[in-house]
Amino acid sequence: MTRSVRRGLGVVLGAAILVGAAACGGGGFEGEGSSGGSTGSVRMLVNITPNLTKGYWEELVKPFEQANPGVDVKIEAPTGQGVKDSLPQLLAAGNAPDVVETLMADKTLAPQMLDLTDQAWTKDTPLAQEAALDGKVYTVGVGQQAQSLVFYNKAAFAKAGISAPPKTLDELTAAMGKLKAAGYLPLQTAGDYVTGLQLLQLSDPTIASAHPDWYQKVQRKELTVGKTMLPLLQRYESWIKSGYVDKNALGLDDVNAQTSFLSGKSAMYIMGSWFVRTAEAAKPAFDLGVFPAPTDGGQAHPGPQGVTMAAPYMVLKSTEQRDLSLKLVQFLVTDKTAVQSQLSQDGNFRKGFTDGLSPLGRQVQTILDDAPKHVAQGEGYGANTLPQGFNSEWNKAVQSLYVGKSAQDVATRIDGWMGSKS
Repeated sequence: MTRSVRRGLGVVLGAAILVGAAACGGGGFEGEGSSGGSTGSVRMLVNITPNLTKGYWEELVKPFEQANPGVDVKIEAPTGQGVKDSLPQLLAAGNAPDVVETLMADKTLAPQMLDLTDQAWTKDTPLAQEAALDGKVYTVGVGQQAQSLVFYNKAAFAKAGISAPPKTLDELTAAMGKLKAAGYLPLQTAGDYVTGLQLLQLSDPTIASAHPDWYQKVQRKELTVGKTMLPLLQRYESWIKSGYVDKNALGLDDVNAQTSFLSGKSAMYIMGSWFVRTAEAAKPAFDLGVFPAPTDGGQAHPGPQGVTMAAPYMVLKSTEQRDLSLKLVQFLVTDKTAVQSQLSQDGNFRKGFTDGLSPLGRQVQTILDDAPKHVAQGEGYGANTLPQGFNSEWNKAVQSLYVGKSAQDVATRIDGWMGSKS
């Protein structure tokens, strides 16, 4: 799974954080620990990927070091499988970094992080308020990843006689019938994480339109996930039976699914905005477009867009370089050159930053700009959260539709799982 998708699915740490906090001691933001001086080292734990190499991170922070003589930003790669695994280990060992990238604060992690609410520069960073916990800002990010997107083959749509992208789920289903008749697999999907993720991405506009406070209603048990999702699950079940998605899709991984779509064998692919970079690198022979996920009948379109924070940063409360750590994070999320570099390097988006965007990227930015609201999805973030492990359980439940379970079976299963977590 890619770094972006992992974030899209939500990142939540376990109780190991609390153990680590006891081990590392450390000071706090309220004058408990050292604010540090104007020089010294700042350790930053980051995720390392094929495009976000250690060398890239070192070049990214070099201007900050040059502007602050005597400051050395030490880039640290994960010691475990990723930042999510590594941070608890470092906390437990009393060796926590000063700054951590990739993760977002939850109720377990937030007590170990600096409260950034009073830092004026956080106000205009993407999703800072949406990711806040109990009104306090702990996580700030560089940009956004749009989630509720449908990439499509314009040539396939033209051949099928579809003059405009569908705006409602009924129109989407009708378009699938036309695409199948024209010789295309209407919707490309895959196994792994893709199956459940796509359905969550597709659900965001409809659920958020019908229930703007859906997460809170689920938390208060005024609504259940299964009952809310049942109509979409029933629709998806009908797509499988009609051959609008490949009945053997669970045997495909995400890479092969993307290859199938970009080679022109399928007509649509639901995925987050990080797919733009993959699509552009593949140079498909057809004209590729993207439209916001359709809404249910009677709802406005475009609907709310599912979004996640791109390149989130937090400062550890245990840091002995509080002032320098804050200054570094401020640079990373507000300096125009640093922001543009990170957006371009990892295929992310931010209002007002359009330099270097491809035509497809500009379409995504327009979708983000035109969305009436940006909302969480899946396990979510901030006050909009579901229990840890929801995304994985949802994915398995959706995949059971491919092996004979009904939409009602899936709804019952997910509500049973939610009940076991309350």
